[in-house]
Amino acid sequence: MDSDTRRIPADADDHAETLFQGRWLTLCKRGRWEYVERNNPAGAVIIIAVTPADCVLFVEQYRVPIRQFTIEMPAGLIGDIAGEENEGAMLAAQRELEEETGWRCARVEYLHAGPSSSGMSTEQITFVRALDLTRVGSGGGDDTENIVVHEIPRSEAGAWLFERAAAGYSVDPKLFAGLWFLEHAPTA
Repeated sequence: MDSDTRRIPADADDHAETLFQGRWLTLCKRGRWEYVERNNPAGAVIIIAVTPADCVLFVEQYRVPIRQFTIEMPAGLIGDIAGEENEGAMLAAQRELEEETGWRCARVEYLHAGPSSSGMSTEQITFVRALDLTRVGSGGGDDTENIVVHEIPRSEAGAWLFERAAAGYSVDPKLFAGLWFLEHAPTA
């Protein structure tokens, strides 16, 4: 797009003001725009994982901000463990996959990165594909989580997600992007 046809808001370069800072999030204001920053600048990772039986791994958990059970792909914050603040997306993906699902992967490949909600947050999410999975535990998350793992045949995954939504679950729309990546992203 030509720079002369784009319209950048007049207050886009105003000084950012911190309205509130919590442990994980900071509420900021720049000009008339309010937004949230993650206090871990590395963002989050979403893991697209398929078992040897060709089942896609999904996780179910209650999310307090929306007060609803959700269906998601395994995911987590990068560098959120004390002493591991410099952890990269690939290492975080391996850690979160095993912690949440009980599956370990031999390797991880980068697929795509971008904003999780560009009008509300500075958070960047990285999609990765976990490869060569081996079951090593039951999953369920750490002691602060109560995660249910679902292994859904890849050919039925889209329909299953719509069924969960019809049953009252919140289904993260990014899951459909993850399914698209399974079919269209090149493998290394």
